[in-house]
Amino acid sequence: MLSKEQNELVTQTGPGTVMGDLFRCYWLPILLSDELPGPDCPPVRVKILSERLIAFRDTSGKLSLIDEFCPHRGASLWFGRNEEGGLRCPYHGWKFDGRGHCMDVPSEPAESGYAKKIKLTSYPVIEKGGVIWTYMGKPENQPEEPAYEFATVPKKQSYMSKRFQDCNWLQSLEGGIDSSHVSFLHRGDVKADPLFKDAGGNKYNLADLSPVFEVVENEGGLLIGARRMAEDDQYYWRITPWLMPCYTAVPPRGDYPMHGHFWVPIDDHSCWAWSYDYHPTRELTADEVGHMKAGKGVHCKYVPGTYVPLANKNNDYLMNRDAQRAGTTYSGIEGIAIQDSSLQESMGPIVDRTKENLVGCDNGIIMARHKLIKAAKALRDKGTLPPARTPEQQAVRSTALLLKRDVSFRDGAKEALKAKVGVPQTSV
Repeated sequence: MLSKEQNELVTQTGPGTVMGDLFRCYWLPILLSDELPGPDCPPVRVKILSERLIAFRDTSGKLSLIDEFCPHRGASLWFGRNEEGGLRCPYHGWKFDGRGHCMDVPSEPAESGYAKKIKLTSYPVIEKGGVIWTYMGKPENQPEEPAYEFATVPKKQSYMSKRFQDCNWLQSLEGGIDSSHVSFLHRGDVKADPLFKDAGGNKYNLADLSPVFEVVENEGGLLIGARRMAEDDQYYWRITPWLMPCYTAVPPRGDYPMHGHFWVPIDDHSCWAWSYDYHPTRELTADEVGHMKAGKGVHCKYVPGTYVPLANKNNDYLMNRDAQRAGTTYSGIEGIAIQDSSLQESMGPIVDRTKENLVGCDNGIIMARHKLIKAAKALRDKGTLPPARTPEQQAVRSTALLLKRDVSFRDGAKEALKAKVGVPQTSV
């Protein structure tokens, strides 16, 4: 468990907070590229780390991210006119470029120079892997562009979605690095979901409900191994990498696409759950992409016109008690993504970790919390930048494989986890 003070430290990410400063050391996903489809398209609201911002493409197609609110009277620039290389507030016509500089204050004489005195907060923005990313930290500490494998393969080899999640980022992340719940919560889906079914490893997940966990520190975070019994004097290992602060890679099944998540704080009570699928050596098939768009695998269906899941807390996640009793779905809730979010959101906006009773299968979660707190304090007290900011540290894959019982997780799996674009994945 954590103390009240530790829980607050690790869950609060707004401006000036210790964990917020840690998040601001990384490139973070903010929008899908399709949300800003072309030059002078409508601007999009972005709330991240409790800051309210506006993203837009200007007339040349350049991406920008600036403070949402006009500094004149505080109107939202979401209502702004995206025109001629800038965003003009419709209230009184003040105009801003993509770096937040005021270009025009129509009510003031140009020779007064008043516009030059006005500037909005702005952050650098890049586009990679079908995702728009921002860096919100100190300019002198800006890292290289993100190099996670899903973002570096050709476009037709990857797919990305996002969904709104109505709880703190950390309890969402902790669900992502918890491999033991797969044997229960998702047991119906690993047999039936078109992006999971018929993989050889499914039988081990369903047969051994008491996995043994081994957690190894990695340069950028942790390697969390879940060991289950297999035949022929072997263990079945599912190994989940976690990279600071909020990236996970889920162990694959057979030749299905690999997948994983980012959990990016909107504010302290909500987050975006980003879900990627990719294959390192081949294009995704039309059927695979169709299933992803239909909400299968780690993706979900939406309320039309939004990224809010169609099954959400306002409709009890479309819980079906008959399906639960019949065993069609273990929880009575359809879909892996919503099964996860329903229980994570059920804990409340921020779970009270002083009341927990943790066990052996929670070792990955315990160590991740420890590393987050340690890194955040080192940044605050010594200015030490956290790990997982370099392409080398981001070059890691998840894996699922069989190892002889006398081969240790450390010796047998580390090489398989290194991401090498163009090299086939190792999975069962």
